Amino acid sequence: MDPTLPVSLSHRLGLYMRLVRLDKPIGILLLVWPTLWALWAASNGEPSLYLVFAFVMGTALMRSAGCGINDYFDRDVDLHVERTRDRVLTSGLISGREALGVTLVLTLLALLLILPMNRLVWALSVVAVFLSVTYPKFKRFFAIPQAYLGIAFGFGIPMAYAAVLETVPLEGWIMLAANIFWAIAYDTEYAMVDRPDDLKLGLRTSAVTFGKWDVAAVGACYAVTLALLGVVGAMLDYGWAYAAGLAGAAAIAVRHLWWIRHRDRAACFRAFLHNTWFGFSVFAGLFVQTTLLG
Repeated sequence: MDPTLPVSLSHRLGLYMRLVRLDKPIGILLLVWPTLWALWAASNGEPSLYLVFAFVMGTALMRSAGCGINDYFDRDVDLHVERTRDRVLTSGLISGREALGVTLVLTLLALLLILPMNRLVWALSVVAVFLSVTYPKFKRFFAIPQAYLGIAFGFGIPMAYAAVLETVPLEGWIMLAANIFWAIAYDTEYAMVDRPDDLKLGLRTSAVTFGKWDVAAVGACYAVTLALLGVVGAMLDYGWAYAAGLAGAAAIAVRHLWWIRHRDRAACFRAFLHNTWFGFSVFAGLFVQTTLLG
């Protein structure tokens, strides 16, 4: 037996982990928080342990699969962007076929998790996979691809409602709309980091589209996000705890706007990473309102 095999396998797995960004969990967190909002709202604070496990694990798997397919489609473009030129696929450390294989395996594992659920969840999962696969191409021609990203990143919301209630009520779709605006806000902060490279390459991002109004647009998107989440709270007759969660998220959003006001790359990236606390603040309010206060 080749004594180098375990080392080679370990090294390969490490490259695959880098492909799907397991070393950078912020993307998973930005998908998990909205999914948990929906699970807690749909179940009135009492989701089953299996649903929590399935949706957290499924979200992590699908986000990882999304990274794989995104890097496959962007492998030539990423060569010309400072932040992405060293990615494992772009730099040739793994092949395109390997990236597609990893993506397929992760997607199938995610789909296995929903097998015990109802047919509406199955149907919505097909839409979720379609969104994940088409986003890398969609962002090539759409002026604000972050809106499409928000749908893809937030599709755990209608799926969670469907898993609990076997339907998606109006508040579920409003929550998805809130997530779309939140994604535009945080991904514009992310896009502001790459704007010089994107302008050279002629790529479309919200940071390029908004231009000098980028900071104002981010602020407006945060405001719409919070307003829509407030509507959800009013529809479900939530009280002070949920309102406190939204107030905390609003304070975090103001902090982000302060950080990005000079459009410094490092500050914009810091604001992007800090958005996990925005999502957590909303969830904390929901958790106290539904699970602790009933």
